[in-house]
Order: sequence, then structure tokens, then C-alpha cells
Amino acid sequence: MSIVTVQLGQCGNQIGHEVFNALCSDIRGTHGLCSKKENESYHDSCKERFFCEEESGVPVARAVLVDMEPKVISQTLSVAASSGHWKYSSHSHFCQKQGSGNNWANGYSVHGPRHKEAIMNLVQKEAEKCDRLGGFFTIMSMAGGTGSGLGAFVTQCLRDAFPSSFILNHVIWPYGTGEVIVQNYNSVLTLSHLYQSSDALLVHENDVIHKICAQLMNIKQISFRDVNQVIAHQLGSIFQPTHPAGGSSGYSRNPLGDLMETLVPHPEFKMLGLRNIPQMAENSLPYSTFSWPGLIKHLRQMLIANAKMEEGIDWQVRPPHPGSSIPSTNKPLHFNTSIANLVILRGKDVHSVDLGSFRDPSLYTSWLNPQDAFNAWKTPRAFNKYEKSASLVSNSQFLLKPLDSIVGKAWNMFASKAYIHQYTKFGIQEEDFLDCFTTLEQVISSYTNL
Repeated sequence: MSIVTVQLGQCGNQIGHEVFNALCSDIRGTHGLCSKKENESYHDSCKERFFCEEESGVPVARAVLVDMEPKVISQTLSVAASSGHWKYSSHSHFCQKQGSGNNWANGYSVHGPRHKEAIMNLVQKEAEKCDRLGGFFTIMSMAGGTGSGLGAFVTQCLRDAFPSSFILNHVIWPYGTGEVIVQNYNSVLTLSHLYQSSDALLVHENDVIHKICAQLMNIKQISFRDVNQVIAHQLGSIFQPTHPAGGSSGYSRNPLGDLMETLVPHPEFKMLGLRNIPQMAENSLPYSTFSWPGLIKHLRQMLIANAKMEEGIDWQVRPPHPGSSIPSTNKPLHFNTSIANLVILRGKDVHSVDLGSFRDPSLYTSWLNPQDAFNAWKTPRAFNKYEKSASLVSNSQFLLKPLDSIVGKAWNMFASKAYIHQYTKFGIQEEDFLDCFTTLEQVISSYTNL
């Protein structure tokens, strides 16, 4: 089944480009470490998901590019085409000349309705090219105006136009120190609107990825491109084909549907966090060896201690003892309770890996059977230069702290009416802000009480 990617705003377009790059270099890599037959079916499955073929034989990304300024889109189109390995369609992008001025209301209330028809026509055409449409994957930032405001509007339009398709929003959480003075407003408005129309939100935090670039990849002067490549690698590690649980021989048919089925058992809980190990500079790889038990042990501790990467994990954090019915408020400090987890393993000897430690009932909330709460997907084909790699997609309290912090900062600004006039002039009233705060306070409360 095919996925249509919708790239929104500067951030969405730059990350989208790196994602297709990562997918393409992975399927072109001959390092597969698996049988020729396995490699071929992996190759075909990935191509059907993310690319369609043209007569020229160059794969064309199944994507729609949207921005309110032309610069990034024209760069993205030309860089992709000059790679010679894949390209974007020349007819599936939409841009304007004026930008959204980092104002969510401008993107949502002005540009959205004004350009709805043109954008949705492009999406419709892309969807019609798919033999079987698996759903939509949108990529956007929360801090600016186009990705966030227009992104939220387009997501609602997708939900209206394709009521039975899956929609996964990939959202970039802004740097805590701030890129834009009103980023907390934009983030609160974006998250609360996406919560109404999306099936799940997959979140990457800029601060975390920045740390990975500095501490694990040893990059001295970190550019946006470095950050985007790490994000793209992590996304590729979940979207590239795998064999779903149950050991069936074929690759998973609909990755978006399978993700939702395994990770989102309740509409109140749809915030997904992603962890991927190992991650290191390419020149360190020849000197490193990885064992599955070691990788799994690290990944599990990253889950329960809410560690962002495999360095600096707090090994003191333990799950509560089974049977001790302590109320959630007295849980061991820093313990991260999960609703559902998915582990994806790629590489050598993958079928002999023991994942029993992830089935421990004490990791999960009491209202879901641990058998249903944990799933594993595997493939013997290695991914992107790592002979063994493991990813964890988790619906847990991973994002509780950053969410609480962003809502708190936005509320403090709102209480003193700072910058509100910038939004009201585009039709977003104080009541709209209050509705958004209420939605997110409810989400925070639900995750806190797990």
C-alpha cells in the first residue's frame, strides 16, 4: 500500500527531502546482509510505498510540497532532481510569494481557506496515482506559521476528504530556548487542532536531535541539515518494510494502519515518541560491535527512564513491583509508564532476539493487556549502514514534560494578553485559545494519570 507524504512549510519540505533521500539510499545500498530474494521483496515493497515509477526509470516521490514562499521548494525540487536517484513530480507543489510571518492564525485562517482548492487538488491527484492508498503522512514544524497553521488546516481538509484513510502527523517540537517569540502559542494551537483530526502525532524534539548530533555523531558545527538527516534516519527506521508480528512471510501491507493498530488503542492517547539505536558517526562504525541483548537492554532502559538517547541513561530507574497497587501519583520517580510500545529490529540474526523484557506488565498501564500493548516487527535486512539496529515507537509519558512546559509558557503569555492582537486580526479569538488550552490540559491530565 502506498503513502502520500504532504510536506508543509520550510521545515516540512527540508525534512521530507531528507526522508526520501534516506529511503532511496537505503534501497540502493547493496549491504542488505540478507538473501537476494529478501532484498528484492524489500526493494519492491519500499518503492510501492513511497515512489511511483516513470518511463525514465527514475523513482518519483509520492509527495505534495506546500509552502507560502517559493525559495525552499525550488531548492528542494532541484536538489532532488540533480541526485539522479529519485525526484519529485514537477506538478505536485504549491507555493506563494508572501509567507505566513510565523503567525499560526495567518496560515490557518487566511492562507488555508484561500488556497484550499489548489492544495487539495494536488493531494487528490497524488492519491489517485496509488493502486492502494494506505494513508497520509504530513511533515510540519509547530513553531512557524505555514507548517503549523496551514498544516493544521490541511490536516482537517484531509480528514474531511478522506474520512477512512489514516493520517499520521509528524511534528517538529521547537527548541526550548526559542526560535520565534510566539512559538508557544503556535504550538498550542497546532497540537490541539491536530488532536481533533489526526490519527496519531509522531513527535521529534529539536533539542533532543541537536544533542544526538553533538554527543553521538560528534558534529562540531551543527546545521539544520545535520538535524534533519538524523530525523530522516529515525523515520526511515520505522517506515522501511518489516515483517509484522506473527512471523508471516510477506512484508507489512499498510505501515500506517499497522502503526495505529499497535500503538493507538484510545483516541485520547495519540502522542508517539521515537527512539533509535545505535546512532554514531560513520567513521566510528568499523570499530564498533553490537549484540542484540546489549541493544535491547539499552532500549528498554531508555523507555522506562525516558532517556532521549543511549548516552547518559539513568540506570537507577526501575519499574514498580508487580502487584503493588500504588496509585499513579506514588510511582517511582522518573518512571515512564507506557500504553503501548512497538520495537522494530533490523539486521543479522534478528529472529533469535529475546524481547521478553518488553512484555513486563509493570511497564504498562493497568487497563490494557500487556500481550496487546507490545508488538515487534523484524526484518533480516540491515538498514542504512548499521548491521544491527533497533527502533522503539512508544505511546507513553515521553512527551508529558515538554507538553506541560509549552502549555505553561503559552498560558503565562496569554494571561498577560501578550501578542494576542496579532492573532485576533486574523480571526482567532480569545475563546479559541481557551478551547485549545482546555484540549491540551485534558491530554496532559490523561497521560499523567496512567
